[in-house]
Amino acid sequence: MKKIAVFVDVQNIYYTTKEAYKRQFNYKKLWDRISTEGEIVRANAYAIQSKQDGQIKFQDALKHIGFNVKLKPFIQRSDGSAKGDWDVGIAIDIMDTAMEVDTVVLLSGDGDFDLLLEKITQDHRVQAQVYGVPSLTAKSLIKAASIYYPIEDDLLL
Repeated sequence: MKKIAVFVDVQNIYYTTKEAYKRQFNYKKLWDRISTEGEIVRANAYAIQSKQDGQIKFQDALKHIGFNVKLKPFIQRSDGSAKGDWDVGIAIDIMDTAMEVDTVVLLSGDGDFDLLLEKITQDHRVQAQVYGVPSLTAKSLIKAASIYYPIEDDLLL
């Protein structure tokens, strides 16, 4: 049976589905779809820590589905801007996992991950699947993916 690892850039998916569709992503439907392809041996969802009830319930729902939720503190800068970026953490986890699985699934539209996907497909011969909102996914990320799945109506709530 094929071994699959799933990595979700939660902030990216939240904001791109909200901008493009004004709807939320259906993580349960995604899980059900991916699990038909093989065994999900690792599933990480990367999010920003929040004390808001809605966020806590959302994170609990992800855990119930089967995701390991990794949280990073939300940093408010003195100039009013905010930071809460998981790119390096996601990249490290993907690099650490790529040699143990057949497929890496990344949910993000962030073009910063294109070199990472090229590296793991070349070095570890894994299939790199990307799920992203078509109008908001970097062309370089789509090109780097072995398979690109557009997030459309069937994966939304």
